[in-house]
Amino acid sequence: MPEFPPIFIPLHFRDKLSVINPMGHIGVVTLWSAIKWVKGRLEEIGIDTSPSTSPVAVIGNLYGNGLPEMLRNLLYNPQIQYLIICGTDKSGSASELANFFNLGLEKVEFLGDEKLKIKNTGRIMDNMITPEMFDPKPVVFCVGDLKSEKSLDEFKRVFYSLEKPKISSLSRTEIQLPTVSITRFPSNPGAHQIVAEKPLDAWIELIFRLYRFGVEVKLKKGYRNELQNVRVVVEKPEFIDSEKLAELGFEPERFTEYYNTFLDKDIPADIEYTYGNRIGEYFGVDALAGCIENLKKDREDRKSYINLWDTGKDIESTSGHPCLVSLYFRTFEGKLTLSASFRTHNSLDAWLKNFYGLMKIQNTVCEKLKAEPGPITVISHSISIDPRRIETVKSIAGLMKSGVVHDPCGNFRIDTEDGEIVVRHFYRGMQINEYRNKSSLVIQHQLNRDRAVSDISHAIYLGRMLEKAETCLKTGEIFIQD
Repeated sequence: MPEFPPIFIPLHFRDKLSVINPMGHIGVVTLWSAIKWVKGRLEEIGIDTSPSTSPVAVIGNLYGNGLPEMLRNLLYNPQIQYLIICGTDKSGSASELANFFNLGLEKVEFLGDEKLKIKNTGRIMDNMITPEMFDPKPVVFCVGDLKSEKSLDEFKRVFYSLEKPKISSLSRTEIQLPTVSITRFPSNPGAHQIVAEKPLDAWIELIFRLYRFGVEVKLKKGYRNELQNVRVVVEKPEFIDSEKLAELGFEPERFTEYYNTFLDKDIPADIEYTYGNRIGEYFGVDALAGCIENLKKDREDRKSYINLWDTGKDIESTSGHPCLVSLYFRTFEGKLTLSASFRTHNSLDAWLKNFYGLMKIQNTVCEKLKAEPGPITVISHSISIDPRRIETVKSIAGLMKSGVVHDPCGNFRIDTEDGEIVVRHFYRGMQINEYRNKSSLVIQHQLNRDRAVSDISHAIYLGRMLEKAETCLKTGEIFIQD
């Protein structure tokens, strides 16, 4: 005798499932297609959907992220011996469900933790539920989207070939959903960009990004949490208040000394290299003086580039190779900008101090050219934090502020006119584009296509306003942009 009455009892998504016959043994998975539409198509081809006689226990969607809940529902209802997958598959969830039972799982690293991945898919699963826990495993059939006669015929063929299983001894198994267990959050770890007005704000956000998104790597010196090719733009390079530096544990006088001596060409006896020497003497030329002369002759010169890396020596050397590897000067909107590339970067101890050195370089050139300094861009090919200093990192990351940020792409005025949403794109007070449509979704896609928004907060705000405008069109209310 079975250990429980074979009645379908869902643990999750009870209100989103369509229970047909609780005594049934078939589950129909509709993927992205509406349950009501699928049920109608089945009835068109004569599939029994009567609550008293149908072998179908339940019909439900599977968009993708609901797979852990679906598997737990199935484990708690082992009388469902067959799964028929049908409908439109927009996210690959059909192969994820089928491969879970047919191919199994493999171990992978995921956000700093060990997880299980469904083979031949990208779907990560928690470690609490495996195919081996199902005894027997449901038999899975994929029959297509039900839009074509071929797909409908395949559903009928499969459906009428299924024999009622002989349930002799089954018991429910209840597995709780996992608690969150990650050491970092997902992102593209090679494409972070930070734009800030001042260097201290830029550095705090940089530490925050490393704390939240840094990927653990094992270097010769030990474990580090790393991001690659991070680009930080400081729009107004300036000295940081000494009291603020001291509050953060820095010695302000060391920053002043570093700034004043950064371009010194002499190398102390106990030091293998200095940036000033690499820039001004190491290669037999004063590269900074050369750039100044180029820019004096032509402010649009694009040869004002300095390389600090000695490939013949540094690529084989075990020490004494520079972290700062290149400098590039360019005029933009009348101001002298500086871009600097660092091969590796110590984010906690060196980034701000290095920025003082970059300001020294920029200010030296600006004084000779009688030019105004513009933004400094710092590109760090490898930048990291030491996890042993995580408490310091957390305290700095906690200083990260949220608020309204000026979007360099411009701003938008939203109105409703003649039954349409009208979005006017402004830049420096001038209208540069216009979008019109009845649907906020269409305008959303148009703005995304044109890459008209660059700030996340700005994009979320626009989404709220577009939805509000569309609601006002439907209700007849007057739209007022917040």
